[in-house]
Amino acid sequence: DVDELCRAHLPLVHFEVRAIGARLPGHVFTDDLVSAGMAALAMAAKSFDASLGVPFGRYAVRRIRGALLDELRSADWATRSLRSKVRRRDAVHDALASSLGRRPSPAEVAAELGCSVAELERLEADLHASVVLRLDVITDASGGGGAADAILPSSDATPEMVLMARERQAYLRDAIEALPERLAVVVRGCFFEDRPMRELAEELGVTESRISQMRAEALRLLRDGLNSQLDPEMLTGAGGATGGAAPTGAVARRKAAYY
Repeated sequence: DVDELCRAHLPLVHFEVRAIGARLPGHVFTDDLVSAGMAALAMAAKSFDASLGVPFGRYAVRRIRGALLDELRSADWATRSLRSKVRRRDAVHDALASSLGRRPSPAEVAAELGCSVAELERLEADLHASVVLRLDVITDASGGGGAADAILPSSDATPEMVLMARERQAYLRDAIEALPERLAVVVRGCFFEDRPMRELAEELGVTESRISQMRAEALRLLRDGLNSQLDPEMLTGAGGATGGAAPTGAVARRKAAYY
């Protein structure tokens, strides 16, 4: 019975949401994840075929995990509030740089914003956590993932773990800076500045379809570049830790040169 299967296995949804939720930035609510997990459980119950000999629990977990990852990958975890704070921070940073004739320190930016340096650092951490999620770095719903686990500190992280996470967030910033210039423009426009692809296409003199291709290529480079630093075993393809023949295609050569 579908309803009975759902009721009996409802704890699976909450368990998987808690497992993933522990690695999400603090401003993210898990209600949408629970809804996605519930829907996946219901679909699993409807499509389950007991004659195949696979226990329903094992079958349902795979469906639930897949649905949770799909929800994470399709959502924009950088809320309007977060984007507004980041834009204000950037405006203050630029104004101070102009008036001081140099790059302002975090303490100077925080003082101008009327917040503490710790609050400014949390803002930066939330921003990069949301970008990491949108860049599809989460690779494993079971908790064994790759770069995302290294970058996102859990809710019960120790001070040492937080410091390590900040160091790893710096890898993301450096990875974006190391991208080819046009790809970096696309990444910043799509994920940090929330610019439409049409606007980016006009700026770069290409079609919107080409912007979409450039974004996909940049995400692959970023993912593999981050994994080369944080989890080399997650590398795939040319130049990855799995070895193999030297890269021959243009894209493969670019990947090898990038990381």
